[in-house]
Amino acid sequence: QVQLVESGGDLVQPGESLRLSCAASGFTSEIQTIAWFRQAPGKSREGVSCLSLTEGDTYYADSVKGRFAISVDSSKNTVYLSLYNLKSEDTAVYSCAADRRFRCVRATLSDPGFAYWGQGTQVTVSA
Repeated sequence: QVQLVESGGDLVQPGESLRLSCAASGFTSEIQTIAWFRQAPGKSREGVSCLSLTEGDTYYADSVKGRFAISVDSSKNTVYLSLYNLKSEDTAVYSCAADRRFRCVRATLSDPGFAYWGQGTQVTVSA
């Protein structure tokens, strides 16, 4: 089993930045890929970014490319999602997901069935 805990969500103004954290515990050595998803009220869940812990590959949705950055601190078993130049349309609950089966490629952001999920953290962008 793997447990994921997100943190770092907040209320910010447009143009500001945030860093979200996804702390993993349990059988973390099994994980191949961690991904971030978000879901805004009344909308379907959207894949934002993923990171392959074994190959180092990253992938970003077109909607966040150039504004978000995913990274990992292996010593802390934590994956970060840095959000820059935030816009009102970035408002959503952000959740991380992990799985040992999936590589980090475009299709991964369509959620092929991640085994482990965190509870989510709220990001609100408003003036």
